[in-house]
Amino acid sequence: MKLTDMLLRNLKPKVHRYIIWADHGLGVRVSPKGKKSFVYMYRVEGKARFMTLGDYPKMTLAEAHKAHAEARKKVEQGIDPGAEAVAERAEERQAPTVAVLVAEYLEKWAKPRKRSWREDERILKKDVLPEWGRRKAREITRRDVIRLLDGIVDRGAGIMANRTLATIRKMFNFAVSRDIVPVSPCQAVRAPAPEQRRDRVLTADEIRALWHGLEGAKRMAEGTKLALKLQLVTAQRKAEIVSAAWQEIDFTDKWWTIPPEKAKNKMAHRVPLSPLALELLQAAKKISGDSPWLFPSPQTDRHITPEAVDHALRRAGLEALGFIFVPHDLRRTAASHMTGMGISRLVVSKILNHVERGVTAVY
Repeated sequence: MKLTDMLLRNLKPKVHRYIIWADHGLGVRVSPKGKKSFVYMYRVEGKARFMTLGDYPKMTLAEAHKAHAEARKKVEQGIDPGAEAVAERAEERQAPTVAVLVAEYLEKWAKPRKRSWREDERILKKDVLPEWGRRKAREITRRDVIRLLDGIVDRGAGIMANRTLATIRKMFNFAVSRDIVPVSPCQAVRAPAPEQRRDRVLTADEIRALWHGLEGAKRMAEGTKLALKLQLVTAQRKAEIVSAAWQEIDFTDKWWTIPPEKAKNKMAHRVPLSPLALELLQAAKKISGDSPWLFPSPQTDRHITPEAVDHALRRAGLEALGFIFVPHDLRRTAASHMTGMGISRLVVSKILNHVERGVTAVY
């Protein structure tokens, strides 16, 4: 019997399911509830086999003929297409979801390698898991990535879209390396929002306004205010400031020793403490109490995170100061003002814990 769309549409259910057959083992099965499915009956090693190709009309007649032809070709090669399809479906059921991939990426890659892994976690929880969490990681396409990023841009968060792309690109590269997905869907996807290299340096008047603005910021914890001031006064990195422990501080000789595991360049670093820095540290000591950390977290037994400082700064409403800055601008500002005061660039570089290269490295 020749199968046509008109014939398939007119097939009516009966008390018992039945099959109408076409050529070469292709048929259409009709259930008592009216469900219609394309089926294929064949023989492998002398034994009759039966497989379902797909449901009509979700699978079109043309698609059914194509699937039937491919299955017949496998039978001619001695392959059981039904058993192969069952194995593929079982493998697909076991394939990791994006939620599983996110958890594995954070535990196996981000946490051991990135001090800012919590920011990766925040980004993935905010936009990626709600959209893709239940989907198979291997199903995510480049178009899915672009749609996700477009949605973030549309809500006015272009820079966050860039950060999200950077995070999921790392995650899918990790997935490729562990054979979770065959190829990254982020390949050839460009950052959706333009960014300019930051070279923001606060002026003396802005520093003064910031200092007083922090003191009057009612929506910011005192510890966070001190952390920002200490970053400006010491010119150290935000992550090194917030993770500082009291055992690193020498009040007698006025040094702060950053251990290599905390330093970005993995080299131990001694920071000279000025009278103002010591004053800020004494204020932090009164707040931290018995904690081993200069800036303990109110939620955990650890220190506050770099991201917590960013969030606190956004909540504080310091836009009223009339200028915008991010914490890293404070480090750059300190370095710029030191050189402006006549301090040699080599000394400033040492204070910043930059690795000297070439001839200057020997001095």
